[in-house]
Amino acid sequence: MVRTLKKKSKSPKISLTEKAYRELKRRILENELPPGTQLMEGELAELLDISRTPAREAMTRLEVEGLVEVRARHGMKVRPISVSDMKEIYALLTGLESTAAWQAANRDHSEDEIKALRDSVQEMDDALQAQNLKAWALSDEKFHKLLVSMSGNNRLIELVGRFIDQSHRVRMLTLTLRPVPAQSNEDHGRVVAAIEAKDADTARRVHRIHREKAGKLLVDLLEKHHLTQL
Repeated sequence: MVRTLKKKSKSPKISLTEKAYRELKRRILENELPPGTQLMEGELAELLDISRTPAREAMTRLEVEGLVEVRARHGMKVRPISVSDMKEIYALLTGLESTAAWQAANRDHSEDEIKALRDSVQEMDDALQAQNLKAWALSDEKFHKLLVSMSGNNRLIELVGRFIDQSHRVRMLTLTLRPVPAQSNEDHGRVVAAIEAKDADTARRVHRIHREKAGKLLVDLLEKHHLTQL
């Protein structure tokens, strides 16, 4: 009897361009490369220890996502975000995410999907108990991305992800300026309950109000503290 050996499944290889894109994006979102940072193509390649071609391709992808500006013979510049930018971003997030909540409540979901959404809310509660605002912000971002993914709308998922990334730096920089976000956690819990109950109108309404309040709070903080370019 011949025994057939099973081939071990290999993880798909990540291209140099993808690695460069992920690392450059991480450095921008974590403010390791703050707004206004300018790097020539050769400097970026040296920084990431890669050749110029994947460096150039990574810059191009991030330009499409609105995180950098690329100019011929001038390399790239990390784009700042203004108060006006944040108003536009949150107007879009409010409309898109409330639609996602409505679509999510109209679809069937596995117990694991609902649990993941509930777990992210619990992580936010735990982070507030521990007074860890950074952990809260990351769990909050996780909740929003999970919620949108449950809409099943790929174009919507792509757009929302892009705008969440664009606003990430500002949210992290203003964390200590905002009130304790306990109400935000309560809003998320109500959205989860509405999705479980397949109450699409309530899911959309609650999430829309939540995003409108979050956007107004952030813009008010930026204007109050004269943070016009971040």
